[in-house]
Amino acid sequence: MKKKRLEQIVRNFSNVRIAVVGDLMLDVYIWGDASRISPEAPVPVVQVKEKSSCLGGAANVMRNVVTLGGKVSAYGVVGDDYDGREVGSLLKKYDIDPSTLSVTKERRTTNKQRVIASAQQLLRVDFEDTIELDEAIRQQIVEKLIMLIENKAVDAVIFEDYGKGVLSEKMLQTVIDAARENGIITALDPKPGHLMQISNLTVMKPNRNEAFAMTGMFQRKNGCSVEKDTDLHEVADRLLEQWQPEQLLISLASQGMALFRDNADMVVIPTRAREVYDVSGAGDTVIAAYTLSIAAGANPEEAAEIANHAAGIVVGKVGTVTVSKEELIDSFWRED
Repeated sequence: MKKKRLEQIVRNFSNVRIAVVGDLMLDVYIWGDASRISPEAPVPVVQVKEKSSCLGGAANVMRNVVTLGGKVSAYGVVGDDYDGREVGSLLKKYDIDPSTLSVTKERRTTNKQRVIASAQQLLRVDFEDTIELDEAIRQQIVEKLIMLIENKAVDAVIFEDYGKGVLSEKMLQTVIDAARENGIITALDPKPGHLMQISNLTVMKPNRNEAFAMTGMFQRKNGCSVEKDTDLHEVADRLLEQWQPEQLLISLASQGMALFRDNADMVVIPTRAREVYDVSGAGDTVIAAYTLSIAAGANPEEAAEIANHAAGIVVGKVGTVTVSKEELIDSFWRED
């Protein structure tokens, strides 16, 4: 992509308004050193040096949109607990208004604690409830989103599904139909264990494992190029037929990404990651950057290239991190 074109798209990020709805999480990192094995069990003993918290799940998508220059409206559910209040405080640091979130006493805020020693993740401990959300809370969220859409107060809606019980098939289809009628972009990061039969999304963004799981196809390790991977092509065909997204972007780890559309050739975007330290949150970065780019006037190929660069930056860092628009632009010219 030419520099002038990239800068034009990135400059337009500041005009884009995105509503993000989905499963909110608090990512907690316990940092330390592990120099000996426990006498109680064959496990390392971690001497804790630091503990930090950041936004995870749908909340990480929100902060990725903001660090890239866009504006966010936040929708989701947190518990009436310390972690829920921490999520709200962290959102405020990114100038995201947490007052639009729903608070419930029926379920706790998802908290994922990771133990890191010498840049290596040793363990993850999850505290969460995944019961279905009260339908009345879902309806409140839908009504708020429909109002945004009909008032043209938003340019895109991102659904971030981690299978924690916030999103439902009926909820998504209602919002998607309203968005389609009003020319609003919709994007879904799906969860294979929580399949929802919806249609007419603008973009669906699974990774390779998720794409195969969604179609029930066995994933063979054939070692061939993306262009010659007939299994991947069949999976993409099935997803396009069953879910009918306008654009299907499949993340392929070290092979980059592949963009599929009806009546168009597949586009392969090679990976831009130089070193991979931590893939946590990389999918959040991809859907944020891709949707933001489309809403800012990029075509699908340009948006995929931008999202690929953004993902290459975050996997080169440890922890659930974001990318700035300055880092994004620099990543293109670092290759020249």
